[in-house]
Amino acid sequence: MKKNIVLFVLFVLPIVAYLFFASGVNSFTKLPTITPKIADLGNWKSLKGEKVTLNNKITILGFSGSEILKNRGNFFNLNEKIYQRYNGFKDLQFVVVCPLGTEKDAQKIVESLGAFTDVSGWHFVFASSAEIKTFYDQLHLKGKLDQDLGTSNVYIVDKERNLRGRKGASKDKKDEYKEGYNTFHPSELSNEMLDDFKIILYEYRAALKKNHNATKEL
Repeated sequence: MKKNIVLFVLFVLPIVAYLFFASGVNSFTKLPTITPKIADLGNWKSLKGEKVTLNNKITILGFSGSEILKNRGNFFNLNEKIYQRYNGFKDLQFVVVCPLGTEKDAQKIVESLGAFTDVSGWHFVFASSAEIKTFYDQLHLKGKLDQDLGTSNVYIVDKERNLRGRKGASKDKKDEYKEGYNTFHPSELSNEMLDDFKIILYEYRAALKKNHNATKEL
């Protein structure tokens, strides 16, 4: 009997603990909406001169600020922890809003990422300072842009342009609020953001399956 108890403690409990922590930290069954129906991007052009829209795409939205190269580590963290894992999905895009005049710096970031990543899902778009402030203000977030019009946070926007995150009581009856994910901290991307992002993917896959349109896309 004692031998069985010892074996249980040594082998079974560690496995149970691993499965518990690996299951994720988010206890929401559906990721709540922080801000519904945010505005689409303006007639802002990307590095390729294309217009980028938030419609019908799951978007990871960021704001680079004017110090793009100084904060380039944040893009590499996001690329490694989230983008590389899911960039095969057609309905997913990573959009970074940048101040006009930072095009050359943004191009350097793209070229650096492109050395080891398919960067087709990355879109750097450019707008005036006033346009960036107006666009950010309508997100109605608690966090603010810094003096360079940037933030280390990125945000999850669904196909209907709802900004999603943690808000209200979870199924564990705990009150949570999280509107963005700090790209400066790889652990936050690997845990909280990845966990929340998986919920978004599950929502769309479940909807596709329900409508008998399940594909390898989102």
